[in-house]
Amino acid sequence: MRREIFRMERVTCIEQGITQLEDFNLQIYEGEIMGLLLINAYGIQAFLRLLCANLPLYDGYVYYGGAVVNSWRSFGRTYNRISIVQTRSSLAEGLTVSDNVFVMRHGFRQRIIRPALLKKQLEPFFQEIGVDISADMYVEKLTAFERIVVEILRAVILGHRLIVLCEISAIVSMAEREKLHEIIRHYGDKGISFLYISLHYEELLQICDRVSLFAHGRIQKVTRHPEMEEDALRFYTGEYNRMVRGRLEQIRQVSRERKPILFFDGISCDGFGNLNFEVREGECLVVQSLSERVFHKLVSFLEGEEKAESGLVRMEGRPVRFQKHKRIAVLREEPAKTMIFPELNNMDNLCFGLSRRMPRVWNGRRIRDSIRQEYGKELGEGFFSLYPDQLSERQKCRLVYTRILLQRPKAVFCIQPFKGADLPHRMFIWQMLKMLLDKNIAVVILAVNLADSMSLAERLLRVNASGVAEEIDRNAFGSLPATVPWKYLYQESETKNPGPENGSQLLP
Repeated sequence: MRREIFRMERVTCIEQGITQLEDFNLQIYEGEIMGLLLINAYGIQAFLRLLCANLPLYDGYVYYGGAVVNSWRSFGRTYNRISIVQTRSSLAEGLTVSDNVFVMRHGFRQRIIRPALLKKQLEPFFQEIGVDISADMYVEKLTAFERIVVEILRAVILGHRLIVLCEISAIVSMAEREKLHEIIRHYGDKGISFLYISLHYEELLQICDRVSLFAHGRIQKVTRHPEMEEDALRFYTGEYNRMVRGRLEQIRQVSRERKPILFFDGISCDGFGNLNFEVREGECLVVQSLSERVFHKLVSFLEGEEKAESGLVRMEGRPVRFQKHKRIAVLREEPAKTMIFPELNNMDNLCFGLSRRMPRVWNGRRIRDSIRQEYGKELGEGFFSLYPDQLSERQKCRLVYTRILLQRPKAVFCIQPFKGADLPHRMFIWQMLKMLLDKNIAVVILAVNLADSMSLAERLLRVNASGVAEEIDRNAFGSLPATVPWKYLYQESETKNPGPENGSQLLP
């Protein structure tokens, strides 16, 4: 009989008068890799808090290692031996890997720290999983993949029997994710349990024994192979599928050849070199970085923090200053947080991009009245009399996309636009990006994980440190790896409208 590691039974959690979890049930066994598919993210933060800390419950029980650790009757504000690994690091910067694993743990009582001894103790763990990371390396120099491995190892050494991995695929490449899956299976065979939280069922299918579907603060269903994919599709992507199918049909009906409008000619920065590609009018181009270092260098270049060592960007045959050009826009990661000016009112925030082509907008009353009349209904009643901190996350996001629309760029570079968004918010972002495409604006999505980007894409570029490693046309998307979301829709599209047989050139 399998031993139970963790269970939440009929848990209801209310915080500040708002129900976060209701009648919540979850059971995880020893050595099991349990998936949690986020249909929407409502209540997920309360769930993560309850995993680690035994906070007050309105109803229900929490069991860890077969014992009751929390209940509606009593709680002790104690902590469970559970580790949570997320996109944001929990390691202490300024310290080495061995310091974080050994010195920072509860109960470490040595007065004299011997780095050589700690390194010797840590090395067998890295050798066991086939990962080469120096125990002397400072954590701020680790890649995202290395940092996740260190956090998993720290949990193992601390004796934690349950490790939670929350949306880690957003920050690691496909090859790194496969290596992480090997590590997870290795420790699963040793009896350590994992809760793997993801926004994409394709990812969970590759690694999980069972998958729980999470929505509105409840577990809607627990599913196993071979019904896992069918259940996930039914609960998860019905309306989204219809939107993507409509987009594919729209792309198929475009008969004319798209005109190139923007060229990257031999762009080189510290970390990558000789980047050559073109952006075509009104297309969605996905640029996938095959390494974290290349991704960050590309982001720095797009945001103007780093200049190219060589090469140039041309628009319609003329060299342009990329970051200053009024017909080029950059949508930063998490724009509702990074592209809003809280000290400005909503009208000024909206006009910020427009000022590039119409400098008089700041004191032009007619222009502002025209904007208010054209976009007032869409942005909501009272929008122009408010400040950003009075808006919801979705309203802030709409503000940023509308600002870009007012700028009327020829191309928009979007940095991981879907990162961290649950299904309803991803659908909203998808609609905002499609709004730009419908205005014949080229959308270039820069990403590490392909995820929802492929639901809009017409071309895919894979980029390594040497430049463009591979260009894949839409007709070959059906031959992408099985973990890529929306692959099955492109396979259906190929059946209806077969294209060139170039799938054999794809990277694994």
